Amino acid sequence: MAFWRRNKDKFSSSVLGLDKTIEELRAQDEAVEKEIGVRFARAIEKTRHSINDRLDTVFAGRKQIDEALLDELEELLISTDIGVTTTMQVLEAIRTGVSRQEINDLGALKAVMKRELLDILEHSRETGVASETDVEETIKPYVLMVVGVNGVGKTTTIGKLAQRIKDEGNSVLICAADTFRAAASDQLEIWAERAGVPIVQQKQGTDPAAVLFDALQSAKAKSADVLIVDTAGRLHNKANLMAELEKMKRIAGREVPQAPHETLLVIDAVTGQNGLEQARQFMKVADVTGIVLTKLDGTAKGGIAVAISKELNLPIRYVGIGEQVNDLMVFDAESYVNGLFN
Repeated sequence: MAFWRRNKDKFSSSVLGLDKTIEELRAQDEAVEKEIGVRFARAIEKTRHSINDRLDTVFAGRKQIDEALLDELEELLISTDIGVTTTMQVLEAIRTGVSRQEINDLGALKAVMKRELLDILEHSRETGVASETDVEETIKPYVLMVVGVNGVGKTTTIGKLAQRIKDEGNSVLICAADTFRAAASDQLEIWAERAGVPIVQQKQGTDPAAVLFDALQSAKAKSADVLIVDTAGRLHNKANLMAELEKMKRIAGREVPQAPHETLLVIDAVTGQNGLEQARQFMKVADVTGIVLTKLDGTAKGGIAVAISKELNLPIRYVGIGEQVNDLMVFDAESYVNGLFN
């Protein structure tokens, strides 16, 4: 995400504290990117087995691509939660390629599948609603709200986000505005301590908008670069949640121009299509601008990433690939698609 790269020069000099040549820094970046690629490939290993390895099995012994093979491919794709709409798009592209005699082996078939999946993911990124690039760099703090139902990993995601943004050279503050759920603030405080960032919190039952107001004042007083705001995770009473979020948005916009600047919806990849339905419900009560997909390493149905992009036309900003504080990665569509087949 471009916003967190605004302080790249500061990060390279003050945070690293080293006087390195451009070549050394480039080599270091390449090493980091390689390690990230390895970890990402490992995280989607279960999904890769569900798609790539099973595809090899389906194609084994066949000399042509016929309707029987495509029926098996349809079942295979849907089983990974890639979505019916996406599956039909991929199959149509394959049928077109076969009729034009452009696809006659497994390699060509995989190439078409990769192209279609990448097009979907890239399209959602290009047409996604808002991002930090739309906000003037002089505006502080950059207000990032995080929404999602309880149990999807929202609290841990906020802690990991704080760590990541801080590591990239920004000062971060966390606002514990989920005052509805018991112990929510306490859990967030633990993650704030792990990330080494301050947190603004009040007792359970406090008006979330009041907590946000205090956090905004504190962020401005400290000249914080980023304020990450936790929100209530309930959906059983959408009217109350909508009113609560609307009030928080009014407070944020009054105190900081254009705030909130980003609203990230956290979805558990393990829940598959249920997560997609959660996303649809939350989009009715919040102006979601991007997705954080957690627990990608724990499911063979990682195809939900494509379904989300296709069905909701929302970009996936981050993916969670583990339990540690550094296990949150910027989502890269090309790495994801290549990882499913390589």
